[in-house]
Amino acid sequence: MDLVKSLGARHVIDYTQEDFTRNGETYDLIVDTVGTAPFSRCKNSLKEKGRLLLVLAGLPEMLAIPWVSITSSKKVIAGPAEERSEDLRFLAELAEAGDFKPVIDRCYRLEQIAEAHSYVDTGRKRGNVIIAVDHRR
Repeated sequence: MDLVKSLGARHVIDYTQEDFTRNGETYDLIVDTVGTAPFSRCKNSLKEKGRLLLVLAGLPEMLAIPWVSITSSKKVIAGPAEERSEDLRFLAELAEAGDFKPVIDRCYRLEQIAEAHSYVDTGRKRGNVIIAVDHRR
């Protein structure tokens, strides 16, 4: 929670202590980064015209998106993001200005990629895991 607050969050919910879908609050935006908050679970926690961003969406969630759009003022956003060079430039500008601060948990050499995957699979990483590739060979 301290990490999220240090990144600028005004309000943080400890998911191990509280189920945000049962606290009576409603939100403009819910970001599900791990695939545990499908629309069916959190629709009542979204305000009218609220948005649910599914970073990890499976086929059932993807297929439900058109139905949600037709039957509700709420929207679900999921699927592959378009890669655009102007977005990368924008992120670089934010980083140069100090407004974008990536959180790096651990770094591994390419030869340690299996170990890196094992660590990520524990579900306990706190930020990005970097694979360093040595191009000097």
